[in-house]
Amino acid sequence: MPADPSKSNTPIQLKGQLLLADPSLRDGMFDRSVVLLTDHSHDQGAVGLILNHPIGKTVGDLLKDDRFDSLKHLAVHEGGPVSREQLTFTSFWWSDKLGLRWATRISADKAAEHARKPGRIVRPFVGYSGWTAGQLESELRRRSWFTATAKPDLLGHAHDRMLWTDLMRAISPLHRILAEAPEDPNLN
Repeated sequence: MPADPSKSNTPIQLKGQLLLADPSLRDGMFDRSVVLLTDHSHDQGAVGLILNHPIGKTVGDLLKDDRFDSLKHLAVHEGGPVSREQLTFTSFWWSDKLGLRWATRISADKAAEHARKPGRIVRPFVGYSGWTAGQLESELRRRSWFTATAKPDLLGHAHDRMLWTDLMRAISPLHRILAEAPEDPNLN
């Protein structure tokens, strides 16, 4: 696990890390989200994709063109609140030497090519998540997010709402309690 970024003002590098939303982030978009940071620098900000929010539609529901036929069965996920009018494809795979790897914003042709490769997962996203310079670091200091390192089994998990719970449980006993708490403790 990376150093706790909430305890330091030192610049951090989180590209490739997972952000797990604190249960207090109940604004809908980031509620129990797992975000893969695909890019991050203190000076430029951060970009990521929410991995565990399927929208209940497939590529075929959104794109009727025949060139998308090989991708029409793929479940579309909500990537974040930025550029929600665009559908983009991302390919994920695991490298024993480098860990979790990805190619973002690939064309439909490239997505179909990646989908045919063993060990690759192609995921269509509507929108992405973005932070301006220093914004993510501020949110981490406020403990809005927990950080986690992607493990080889990440691609084998279902990328739905249970992904957040499974990853939170694995961090520590305290995080397990948070993961298993009711979404609205007032109803308990």
